[in-house]
Amino acid sequence: MADARPPATPASDYVFKPHERPFMPGSPASPDHPRARKIGYLLIGIYLAIIGGMTNGMLIANLTAIQGHMDLTPAEGGWVTVAYNMTNACMSILLYKSRQQFGIQRFVRAMMVALVVANFLQMFDAGYRMELIARGVSGVAASGLTTLSAFYLMQGLPAEKRIAGFLLAIGLTQVAVPLARAISPLLLADGDVSHLFALQFALSLVAVGVVNILQLPPGETIKSFEKLDLLTFPMLAVGVGLLCAFLVQGRIQWWSTPWLGGALAASVVLIGAAFLIEHNRRNPMLQTRWMGSRALVQFALTGALVRVLTSEQNFGATGLLSALGMVNDQLVSYYWVLTGATLAGAILAILRLDPTDLRRPVLVSLAVIAIGAFLDTHSGLRTGPTNLYFSQAAIAFAAVYFMGPMMMEGLLRALTKGPSYLVSFVGVFSLSQTIGGLVGVAALSAFHTLRTKAHLMTLGQSISTNDPAVAQGINSLAAALTSNMTDPALRGAVAGSQVVREAAREATVLAFNDVFFVIGALSAIAFVLMFARWAYDRRRGHNPLAKELEALQKMRAQNQ
Repeated sequence: MADARPPATPASDYVFKPHERPFMPGSPASPDHPRARKIGYLLIGIYLAIIGGMTNGMLIANLTAIQGHMDLTPAEGGWVTVAYNMTNACMSILLYKSRQQFGIQRFVRAMMVALVVANFLQMFDAGYRMELIARGVSGVAASGLTTLSAFYLMQGLPAEKRIAGFLLAIGLTQVAVPLARAISPLLLADGDVSHLFALQFALSLVAVGVVNILQLPPGETIKSFEKLDLLTFPMLAVGVGLLCAFLVQGRIQWWSTPWLGGALAASVVLIGAAFLIEHNRRNPMLQTRWMGSRALVQFALTGALVRVLTSEQNFGATGLLSALGMVNDQLVSYYWVLTGATLAGAILAILRLDPTDLRRPVLVSLAVIAIGAFLDTHSGLRTGPTNLYFSQAAIAFAAVYFMGPMMMEGLLRALTKGPSYLVSFVGVFSLSQTIGGLVGVAALSAFHTLRTKAHLMTLGQSISTNDPAVAQGINSLAAALTSNMTDPALRGAVAGSQVVREAAREATVLAFNDVFFVIGALSAIAFVLMFARWAYDRRRGHNPLAKELEALQKMRAQNQ
């Protein structure tokens, strides 16, 4: 394999040809590779993207099993989720600057060490605190693996299609989430959670091997960090961490818990102070003036909105099936369907990518989400996974279909401003997606709880022993218990409790229908508003990104 290894010459000694030069400091060069090596880069990039997404997917799919294995309370289980999200949300900023400062190869080694350490710690079942540390490190590793997979995919593609590698890495990361749910029941067939940790550790070892067999080409470095970064980044990271804790623990411990208000207030103060410092720096880490522009605010809000709407799948459909008594073993086919739909969305987003019309895929996604959500509003006590195949596959498709164009728009806006603006784009996109997802689940969870109580009160008013139909139903249930219970009073009490439990289940399902309706309505409203603007621009022949595309073409011409 010696001839398959790209030049290992340090960046300071290696003279790049004009077309080989790195895209920007911290990125690998793009030399001309033979076909076999390109295929190797593509396969490794696909593998790393799946591993990066699997890190979060395994946690989402098996959090209940992990809680039971470690004897954790729901609140403690929530902190496991917080540990992952708080590092994953903001570490992309630090990792971006680290690549620029220390080079791509040191970045690769750091990511591999983080991945192996995180999965190695879980192998020994060392307890709750170690699980929190491992999940925090996993969040860092997952953030870096997405970028690393993009670099590998871009090396395996022709120069004119390398942007597709970046978009494919994002899409494959999303594919790994339903894939993790689909394969998890096989790993937990005997109830041993350690199989999950063993698989993750084995996958991480393979990742270490392949990135060392076929290394990325060298890159260029610059002095990226400044002393003030050591103040603003910790403030931002702690603020984001507190916000994640508020959103996750709020739906578990409920929003009136006193310490949650303090966490939210501290989060606002820390994030605000970090942005205030950055706003007044001569050479800021985050370009706050650009981030506060109308175009970027709209970009962030659109990305967060779609992520909120697609939370219907993680909370709504999954919660509905769980409330109806479905367990992971019964949902394997369902999650394979979602995996296929997500993969289709990732691929079609690349094939249909049109830089001159990046808003059209977002409109399609909103329309598809609205249709899928409205279809689910007819769910009942006999709804099964097969009844949700079409609607949820449509939403899974939309959840990833919009991401390629969104990423493309953000990249165009950042690149034409200069390399220093890319870290701001990375921060905006990462935070909008992570926080948007958490906000979506938290808001839907709170709404569902309130609607469940309302439906239960309504149903409770109709359940009275004075009602002949209700009395007859209770007597029938009591009669069926005669062989097991001889006491008539006890049989009546048990039959009555069964009626109450059934009413509670029905109230839960009705509340999920309300959730689906709200998601459908919000998606439809967002579609109408965005479509009106899109149609207006199309009639005038106006492209909102015309200046950015023109500037990008000039940059390409200069580089050639």
